[in-house]
Amino acid sequence: MAFDPAGLTYNADGLIPAIAQDVGTGEVLMMAWMNSEAVQRTLDTGRVTYWSRSRQSFWIKGETSGHVQHLREFRVDCDRDCLLLQIDQTGPACHTNRRSCFYTVVEDGVERIVIEPEAG
Repeated sequence: MAFDPAGLTYNADGLIPAIAQDVGTGEVLMMAWMNSEAVQRTLDTGRVTYWSRSRQSFWIKGETSGHVQHLREFRVDCDRDCLLLQIDQTGPACHTNRRSCFYTVVEDGVERIVIEPEAG
């Protein structure tokens, strides 16, 4: 069966959450948004393309930073309203220069940073 991005369930803004996961380690690196054209661009090029809500434009991960995401596997969840992108990540995934955007742990009501920024 051919895949059609129109068959996904988008929110009222026409967006769907996409979770980026390192294909080798299973580490969750980040979450961002895609619209149907970003989905298609990602599938066509193998370079992960998101939709920037703040800039209202396409955002090819790594285009300016060099921290590129290459798509290895594209998964759709059971409700078709969330994506899992298994990727090869070059450099940090987070704009804070950390490997993952999920660098804060909350334990017993206290926040703790568990991933420091990469040198560079």
